[in-house]
Amino acid sequence: MSIFKAKIVIPVKSARYAKILVDSISPDNTPTPKGLKVKTWCKGKNVLTYIECRKSFETFLSTLDDILASFQLAEKTLRGVVGCRKMLS
Repeated sequence: MSIFKAKIVIPVKSARYAKILVDSISPDNTPTPKGLKVKTWCKGKNVLTYIECRKSFETFLSTLDDILASFQLAEKTLRGVVGCRKMLS
């Protein structure tokens, strides 16, 4: 059986922003199916995700795609919220 692994490092503008992104996507990480491990955390100004997949390569790629899409959506949402706050201030 093959094991596919990846570590994603996404640099962001601040440690606070990193924490908000992690909190935004973390509920999507659990529970994971048997044979799939996903852990997301922040370290300083970086958001890190570790993936380990003991399933098919297709499952591994799909998981990577889901995580990156979640980050992208969370970031767009946060930019929208910040933009609205600036407009309303």
